[in-house]
Amino acid sequence: MSTSEKTSVVSGFYKLPIEKRREFVTDFAKLTPDDVKAFSSPLDLATADRMIENVLGTFELPLGVAVNFLINGKEYLIPMATEESSVVAAASNAAKIARIKGGFTTTCSEPLMIGQLQLLHMKDVVTAAEEILHHKKQLLTLANAQDKILVDLGGGARDLEVRILDSPFGKMIITHLIVDVRDAMGANAVNTMCEALAPMLEEITGGKVRLKILSNLADKRLVKATALFDKEKIGGAAVVDAFLESYTLASIDPYRAATHNKGIMNGIDAVIIATGNDSRAIEAGAHAYAARDGHYTSLTSYHKDKQGNLVGEIELPIAVGVVGGAANMHPKAKLCRKILGITTAKELAEVVASLGLAQNFAALFALSTVGIQKGHMSLHAKNIAVMAGAQGTEIDKLADELVKEGKVKLDRAKELLELMRKKH
Repeated sequence: MSTSEKTSVVSGFYKLPIEKRREFVTDFAKLTPDDVKAFSSPLDLATADRMIENVLGTFELPLGVAVNFLINGKEYLIPMATEESSVVAAASNAAKIARIKGGFTTTCSEPLMIGQLQLLHMKDVVTAAEEILHHKKQLLTLANAQDKILVDLGGGARDLEVRILDSPFGKMIITHLIVDVRDAMGANAVNTMCEALAPMLEEITGGKVRLKILSNLADKRLVKATALFDKEKIGGAAVVDAFLESYTLASIDPYRAATHNKGIMNGIDAVIIATGNDSRAIEAGAHAYAARDGHYTSLTSYHKDKQGNLVGEIELPIAVGVVGGAANMHPKAKLCRKILGITTAKELAEVVASLGLAQNFAALFALSTVGIQKGHMSLHAKNIAVMAGAQGTEIDKLADELVKEGKVKLDRAKELLELMRKKH
């Protein structure tokens, strides 16, 4: 397909054989034969042994691709590594509905990360805090001397903030070092800078630095994604109202919000893992941000526009990188970034937020209408069929029969499989 014809929309993608899906993605992302080989190549043990300790082998996850995504006017196929049924299909369906009204639009703040230095045992914390701010220029200069490459790329330490907290050990000062990490996730750069500042802070304040480490609550690195979901496409005004009633519970009740936000992370984690980023850091930051006002709530919000269409929004911190770490070591992570066609951490963060919103819309839409279980049933039935011993064409036939009966259970699957085989 030419650049002008390039589209992430493909009818019946899930029905295509794996080889045909690969052909479409290869054409879309201009993959090389070596790229395509990587789909089937496991992570080699030598690379795995460099990534973590005590390596015994590797653990594979299914790698799929979400289609139909239009983000800021650009077409995307989004690689997703996940073990959970229905997630990739749900995101693709949501993106198909969103593109009717123009797809997803995003805004993204600068890639600012926070390093924390904990100061204890000071005689006068107020004076100590004032001294830290008085020496801000020298402290920032020292921080930037630790990473000249980052500074040359336009990043580096930007600011210092000081907080005084009460604790059972007395008052402590928490100094926040604000660092522009450019296209990195930023943990190594920020931690190195914090380590370098500790002796100077102790000298300035007369206190003792205990912790010196990056914070995963990256609330200065926020991404917002918005989409308009056509009222008629999703079933009319009554469905929009039902959707909003379902969303409202997540906005007021932490028990519902936890599951609601878990659904968002179903999508976000899948692309984070596929691109070699840190899903635990993203999870921690997202859930902490959801509780930033003192109560845990939804990461998304929804309302109706003047025409009665559904407007969805998501805002959360997303600290991702396209340089360093597993992103540059894992062959499939590099392949997934090529499929995405992204070169900056900002663009990756915008894709991640859009996918999170799509995933959340899909889950709420199912819950508000047919119920979530129906969407999971077909794929779950196939898993049960395999567990029962079905092979080849038996798998789909047995799964269809289980769904038709509404009894997707292993014992029933074994009974049906035995009956099917007796007939043949």
